[in-house]
Amino acid sequence: MTLQRTLGLRLSVWYGTIFVTSTLVLVVLTYALLADSLAQRDHDIIRATVREYASRYELGGLLAVQRAVELEERTGNRERLFVRVIGPGADALFARMPQGWSGYAQQELGDPSGRSLLEGRAVLEVASVQLFDGTILQVGKSNEIRLALLRKFQWIVGLVSVAALAIGLTGGLVLTRSTVKPIYDLIAVVRGIIRTGRTDTRVPARGEGGDAVDELSGLFNTMLDRINGLIAAMGQSLDSVAHDLRTPLARLRGIAERALQSGDPSAAREALETCLEESERILSMLNTLMDISEAETGVVQLKREPASLRDLLAEAVELYADVAEDKGVTVTLASGDDITIAAAADRMRQVFANLLDNAIKYTPRGGQVTVHARREDHTAVVTVTDTGVGIAAEHLPRIWDRLYRADPSRSERGLGLGLSLVKAYVEAHGGTVVASSAPGSGSTFTVRLPAAPVVPGL
Repeated sequence: MTLQRTLGLRLSVWYGTIFVTSTLVLVVLTYALLADSLAQRDHDIIRATVREYASRYELGGLLAVQRAVELEERTGNRERLFVRVIGPGADALFARMPQGWSGYAQQELGDPSGRSLLEGRAVLEVASVQLFDGTILQVGKSNEIRLALLRKFQWIVGLVSVAALAIGLTGGLVLTRSTVKPIYDLIAVVRGIIRTGRTDTRVPARGEGGDAVDELSGLFNTMLDRINGLIAAMGQSLDSVAHDLRTPLARLRGIAERALQSGDPSAAREALETCLEESERILSMLNTLMDISEAETGVVQLKREPASLRDLLAEAVELYADVAEDKGVTVTLASGDDITIAAAADRMRQVFANLLDNAIKYTPRGGQVTVHARREDHTAVVTVTDTGVGIAAEHLPRIWDRLYRADPSRSERGLGLGLSLVKAYVEAHGGTVVASSAPGSGSTFTVRLPAAPVVPGL
């Protein structure tokens, strides 16, 4: 049995069971309350009449009771009642029995045993009181009308209950189907992806929103969009890697072929050294791509500890001091705030080292690179500014792409992965990095990272 059938059947059965049970409980409770209310009304009438006739008897004797009964019969002000006065010798001094009541069994009010035996049958419910002279006054009322009302109520409630049950069960089936339909749509999309391998299909949106099923469908579509984006980025990266690996691999092949053809041991040694250098470059490219992928997907393990931002920048400046001196570029760490950040120090060293390497690489001899750090509220801001060749506007949005290198930069040796790694590591730390530049006016790279709160007095 498919998921659609089993899940829909289970929901329908559970809904129907709960609905039927609650309906039956409600009907039984309503019937019991109505029957008790009608019985209480009849008993109140009987007891009130007994008290009234007892008062009349005390004031005017049996004749007063007779006149009161006859007057009420003529005027019709009171419901039909049984009235009887029994003397001390058990003789009936007065009796009024409505027509058709003579065959009813009498039941004293407050006699629970008699009530249980006569339940559901027409009986004459009687209340008795002994008067001051030993006379017994009895007033009774048939429950015939009450039973008729209850039987009519049973028929009406029965028909309404059957209709309600039919409507409820039908509505339950429709509701269950509409509720689980998005799940069936999701299953159909997943099966289609498994069968065809295409991830461009989407779960239909109902446009209602607000419930968990709609949220699940939306998240699934978002996940597919993310997967498509990753697949597209992976394809671009593979194309770029294949393109960038083609040149060093061709060089390796050419160097090895020339060394084999020359037969010169010194030439072979030199060829081996060149091959090692090229293989190191390829290995560095692959490792950097792996680091970027881990950082972008959140897999990278970041051991965050409090670190001085100025110390990290000073280490990066010191690391590239010789490179900058050889190229004739001045690198300056400007005075600024000493800010503490929670970061993986090794990863942030790579970030600042890559930014410095990029700035020095594209700054001509006699140029200058300035590094500055400052605090803005709860944010640490680092800027790396150079007086280099700058970046054209059409290239600026793409400098963060993997293996992307603008045409003017092709003359500089590099992998085209440094800025991609910077962006991946900064965002993994919850920060942002942006670049502003213009051709011939240099570039400024701005890194923003969450700063540790300032502790007063320290």
